[in-house]
Amino acid sequence: KPLQEITGSWLVKFDPQWGGPAEIKFNELADWSKSLKDSIKYYSGKAVYVKKFDLSQPIVSGTALFLDLGVVKNIAEVKLNGKNLGIVWTSPWRIDISATVKEIDNVLEIEVINLWPNRLIGDAALPPEQRLTQTNIEFKSDAPLLSSGLLGPVTIQAAVK
Repeated sequence: KPLQEITGSWLVKFDPQWGGPAEIKFNELADWSKSLKDSIKYYSGKAVYVKKFDLSQPIVSGTALFLDLGVVKNIAEVKLNGKNLGIVWTSPWRIDISATVKEIDNVLEIEVINLWPNRLIGDAALPPEQRLTQTNIEFKSDAPLLSSGLLGPVTIQAAVK
């Protein structure tokens, strides 16, 4: 059952070598392809979402806690309080956090990697010398972008062991 939604702003760190901003604050989770900033809209690669949170309820013995990422485009690696909890790549985007979560001062890091086409579409609108990619695959600059990023909602769910 759902216990709490992790809401509010997220610090998101992109790779500037691939055209992204070094870090930016997202006031809420959003699809990169809908961004007004080309450096996010056309970004392809890895971005790390960082969020600090407290549990809204005490931990109950005998209850398993899961972090549910909602929707991810396209693959995510989850770290909680410095411990790598693994990779999720398909629905349900859920990972067991029972052994790692604390009642207060949790640090959540979610590394999200999207697909390559958005960068290729963005590059198609640039002169060849400004492009970040080189490939024999051709995209048109007006091709539809693929949904990207951590879309959420990110929730904590409980199950009786």
